[in-house]
Amino acid sequence: MDNNIEFLNYIYQNAEMGKDTISELITIVEDASFKNILESQLKEYTEIFDISSNKIEQAKKTSKGIGTFSKFTTYLMINFKTMKNKTPSHIAEMLIQGSTMGIVDLTKKIKEYKDVAPDILALADRLLKFEIQNVDEMKKFL
Repeated sequence: MDNNIEFLNYIYQNAEMGKDTISELITIVEDASFKNILESQLKEYTEIFDISSNKIEQAKKTSKGIGTFSKFTTYLMINFKTMKNKTPSHIAEMLIQGSTMGIVDLTKKIKEYKDVAPDILALADRLLKFEIQNVDEMKKFL
């Protein structure tokens, strides 16, 4: 598989994980202002997900999403970690940890795939900046 498709699949999976996580948290969160921020984040993850999916389709390839097992374990972890504590502070901390892992991994991938098409690199950069913005936004709720 060529590097463009490999990197697009990585972006696709990253955005899918963000999208799935935020979608699940929106059903748990009770604070309206916090929920509005999560809905805004969901919108951006969805846009990045859709763009990466379209680019993969345009290349006549099939996107490789996150496996069912990974989705299920993520769902369980979210529900377990929020069972007793559904406060914005606790959920913000969880999201900061997830986004920070995403920032580290994405930064490594950008360096690893520095020779991919400029539009794909730009999409990865958009995702990276978005993750950094998410961390800053969530810090306000700690």
